[in-house]
Amino acid sequence: MAAPLSNLNGASQIHATPPNLRKDLKPCKRSLRVCVSSSDKNREAKSPTLQVSRRASLGIAMTALLQQLGVGSSLAEEEDNGLWLTGPLPVPTVTNNIANKETGTRSFLRNGIYMANIGPKMSAYRLKHYAFDLLALGDLVGKDAWSYLRKYLCLKSTVMYYDFDKVISAAEDEQKQPLTDLANRLFDSVEKLEEAVEKRSDSMTQSCYADAEAILKEVMTRMA
Repeated sequence: MAAPLSNLNGASQIHATPPNLRKDLKPCKRSLRVCVSSSDKNREAKSPTLQVSRRASLGIAMTALLQQLGVGSSLAEEEDNGLWLTGPLPVPTVTNNIANKETGTRSFLRNGIYMANIGPKMSAYRLKHYAFDLLALGDLVGKDAWSYLRKYLCLKSTVMYYDFDKVISAAEDEQKQPLTDLANRLFDSVEKLEEAVEKRSDSMTQSCYADAEAILKEVMTRMA
């Protein structure tokens, strides 16, 4: 028998029936996908927290690798070789009579300068080259460069002061006194030159530099 056609012109009365599901299966839940914009990715890449965590991970991995290679133990054995610091910055001292007899020190000495223990031979080598560097100060005299002139003079002279002490201590007995006299003449002239620079006197600075120049050349010859 044909189906009645009375409802063709009216509203459809079709009801969707839910599919039959097994009782032991649960409907699948659709996952929510969150899209991150490029600006968010940039902010994430620049996040300090992420950077710190990555650095910490690299540090841990490097430490483990060094331990496997035995580098940590070798560094511990060589920590007293004088080439790097394992504690506070040491205060250098001298054992020879190269300080100013009146003040007990030198006016040009600067604190906070670390000088690795490079041995007497390398100290003599550095003395020669630092004397050469100080000879270049003649180009700055009379050029209104007083601040730079004084800083450069004091820095180089401070290193030379402690290098001279090491060279004198390692020298033969018959060479100790001549080296001590040379060091005192040099540092006496440097103190006079520093005083002239502080006063910003062109004539006084030129005169003191001329005296120091001759001694610096003598140091270069002696340390060759």
